[in-house]
Amino acid sequence: LAQISICRDLPNIEVITFSVNGISDLEPLNQCQNLSELYLRKNNIASLNELFYLKNLPRLRVLWLSENPCCGSDPHHYRMTVLRNLPSLQKLDNQAVTEEELSQALVDGEEITAPPARRNVENGCPESTESSAAESTTETESELLNFSLEETNKIREELGMKPVPRDKFSSFSPRETDCNRKKRNNVLNAILLLMKELDAEGLEIIQQTVGRRLQALQKKELQEE
Repeated sequence: LAQISICRDLPNIEVITFSVNGISDLEPLNQCQNLSELYLRKNNIASLNELFYLKNLPRLRVLWLSENPCCGSDPHHYRMTVLRNLPSLQKLDNQAVTEEELSQALVDGEEITAPPARRNVENGCPESTESSAAESTTETESELLNFSLEETNKIREELGMKPVPRDKFSSFSPRETDCNRKKRNNVLNAILLLMKELDAEGLEIIQQTVGRRLQALQKKELQEE
């Protein structure tokens, strides 16, 4: 299972998409000095103190953090606290940041000066948590696919790759369990992130390997039919 800890080995990564993945700890991101866009919608981030690990990322301009436990019940306090600690953001939760908000954040936002107390929780698929139970009832399959498709295609665009057509993306089988889908998304994101570190020769090797793998799968499908 690919975890957010892979980011420790990718200090030059610029865009990270880990939405709907059970992530609770942002500490591995504090080395990603070139990070400009971070998508963390619907995870298990419990405390806004996790923002401590993002405060020293000089190029971070886009953050999507909504639908995490840390957002709490007061959307104004949440937004003001994020902007007080990350005043270089241009977009928070798909909403543009204004100069007025940045000024207001100095009054209404809470300054974060220390990381959260460490928890003994592994990032991955929670066995049974309130957030995952709520997730299964409040988010439809198509909604999840739309977000995953949008964010995956953003990474593919960064890599100079063609976008994934929606019909191909949704064919990743809605019959999968929630945990299996998250595992596959984690692996897919990890591969896309790592590909950004490769040169032309490395990408050609990946292309050849994927081609052979696809041929083998297609052959297997024909045999099964």
